Amino acid sequence: MPEQTDGGPIGPVDASLVPRYGGEATFARLPRLDQVAHADVALLGVPFDSGVSYRPGARFGPGHIRQSSRLLRPFDPALRAEPFAEQQVVDAGDVVCNPFDIKAAIEAIDLAASELLGRGTKVVALGGDHTIALAMLRALARRHGPVAVLHFDAHLDTWETYFGEPYTHGTPFRRAAEEGLLDERRCAHVGIRGPLYSSLDLDQDERLGFQVFTADDVEDRGAADVARGVRARLEGGPVYVSIDIDVLDPAHAPGTGTPEVGGLSSRELLVILRRLAGLEIVGADVVEVSPSYDHAEITGIAAANVAYTLLSLLALNSRQDSGG
Repeated sequence: MPEQTDGGPIGPVDASLVPRYGGEATFARLPRLDQVAHADVALLGVPFDSGVSYRPGARFGPGHIRQSSRLLRPFDPALRAEPFAEQQVVDAGDVVCNPFDIKAAIEAIDLAASELLGRGTKVVALGGDHTIALAMLRALARRHGPVAVLHFDAHLDTWETYFGEPYTHGTPFRRAAEEGLLDERRCAHVGIRGPLYSSLDLDQDERLGFQVFTADDVEDRGAADVARGVRARLEGGPVYVSIDIDVLDPAHAPGTGTPEVGGLSSRELLVILRRLAGLEIVGADVVEVSPSYDHAEITGIAAANVAYTLLSLLALNSRQDSGG
């Protein structure tokens, strides 16, 4: 059990006292929401995958990411940040999602995120399938107005419908654009690759306000140069970062629902994320981890480290806001 001894943030369980394979099964063995008076950032599990179109199993993603986060340590040398000491980070548990009613599940996720945001807590959602991004964007737009979306994915996720259903993991950003949740001057996809249904997919996506940085762009230009282009697109307001783990090549993330060859490496994704430091990140998600297809926690460890990097970015922003 973490103990608050100096009035500062309560951090993870000390691994020199409690082995990493023991202790509570929270993200990075952080305190629960009910153990602190105030949380600056909350990891919110969203065990929902009723919106998937191929492999199921992402409903088990939050628990798998938590299990895979046990090796995380308090200091991030790449960003020179202490994400658990510079802000109070907690595990807010899981949203209760109706697995038989997608609209009801979206509303429940929206409510849970809105309650945390109303406390002044930023939310990093652990999915779950990508349908959950729509709920997160609804909650954030009520607080911030339209936000930019930085979307890491193999797929556009701006399709009109699947099987006549408007709410699926392939449609969240189409619905978000239609609902006026997006700042369409500042949205971007990173890592897009693989076959599409039609050339019209790209035309329609562009009309919704997205600039595309493909996986081939990362290979040809390098991750650092793509990151510069992404920053230029996003600067000027609040940003929501949405990370489908299938942005990674299946060699780096086999445990996902719709794998596509030719993806980013774990290192390339982290390079791009780290170069977002200073942007006004107001929320994020890490989704589409399907543990039944994972081997040796490869995907879970990648997802946990991606979430950790997001926490470091939020810590840097907290430091900047406090004048540090």
